[in-house]
Amino acid sequence: MRKLKYLVPVAATALALAACSEAPDATTDDTVAADEATSDADAIEAVDSESAVLDASTATEDELAAIDGISPELAAAIIAGQPYDSVTDFNAKLMESLSEDEAKAVLVNVFVPIDLNSASEEEIRLVPGMTDKMVHEFEEYRPYADMGVFDREIGKYVDEAEVARFRQYVTL
Repeated sequence: MRKLKYLVPVAATALALAACSEAPDATTDDTVAADEATSDADAIEAVDSESAVLDASTATEDELAAIDGISPELAAAIIAGQPYDSVTDFNAKLMESLSEDEAKAVLVNVFVPIDLNSASEEEIRLVPGMTDKMVHEFEEYRPYADMGVFDREIGKYVDEAEVARFRQYVTL
């Protein structure tokens, strides 16, 4: 009987609190989740559309000439050297007529994608924004089974937008 005297007020209090609190609206939660998913997709799409990196081995002369830092003469020279075996070969072509800083600026927009599983350290270092730590991380997780592994492992060190940016420069 003593337990019943204690349980009845506790149960009544719990029931009163449950009745007073608002139940979450399922459609609101679904809408918020859908909005978040749309926002994530929009952010990735914005990264892709704003900074789409051209493949130096397949870009046209018109596409290249539209890039800041690439003169019509350089665009013609790049086309003459296509296809490029590696980004180091492409960088060597750029260095024939550009300074190191100018070549780095071009590599942001025009690149030869590197194979994550076989790229040399020199090739990895040419990825714009690459740091010593990230070079190490790119190499540490080899071999990559698929791009999902790359996203997961590199995502431990940089945010989602940076992973999406890196993906523009790599392939499997």
